Amino acid sequence: MSAARRVGAAGAAGAAGAAGTAGAAGVSKSQTAYRSIKARIANQELAPGYRLVLGTLAAELDMSVVPVREAVRQLEAEGLVTFERNVGARVSMVDDTQYRFAMQAIGVVESAATALAARSVTAADLRRARAVNEAMRATLTRFDPRTFSTLNAEFHHVLYARCPNPRLVEIVAAEWARLGAMRDSIFAFVPGRAAESVREHDQLLALVAARAPLGDIEQAVRRHRMGTLNAYLSHEHPGESLGLPTS
Repeated sequence: MSAARRVGAAGAAGAAGAAGTAGAAGVSKSQTAYRSIKARIANQELAPGYRLVLGTLAAELDMSVVPVREAVRQLEAEGLVTFERNVGARVSMVDDTQYRFAMQAIGVVESAATALAARSVTAADLRRARAVNEAMRATLTRFDPRTFSTLNAEFHHVLYARCPNPRLVEIVAAEWARLGAMRDSIFAFVPGRAAESVREHDQLLALVAARAPLGDIEQAVRRHRMGTLNAYLSHEHPGESLGLPTS
């Protein structure tokens, strides 16, 4: 049994409970299945390449195969699931091209969401973001890419979560989910980028706290995201044209 399958089995009871709660709230079974499977992909209970067995998922969610099949088709439309001949549905793998395109999209959309949220960020939000960034700084001495990446995601979520446009927030979350395991391993390729990232977080927090022009905040986030992408591409494909300008 693979690690992903063991983790998925461990979460089965919780998934079934969530299905019952959502169903009671009037959410369709297909949407309940969609949300559950998507969440498990996002948190890597279902890792890239994991085979999605509809009957098993249906049993875990305590529903028939039909709504699960509809949910998987919806995830396929979003690029999170792929179908292979004679294999069936699998959680999508991520390659360099997908990473480049996703990070370009995130650089544009997350920067806009963060700028729009900036005036609604509270003092408590800033304290939390600073604490997370300090935790990131503390990991640099005994660096663990996955822990760092998890904290990084939390830091940015604090700053864009109050965006008044929920569609932007949904797009950012969907793009990060699309990246799957790549998001947690990227700093392993370019560990030196981690220290730069923490310093850039300090600068971003200063801009938000000072209520800097929203355009300045948006550009700071975009430079930050493109800095990570460009560091990765420079490492993996030296001399190749990079993603987007950092300014």
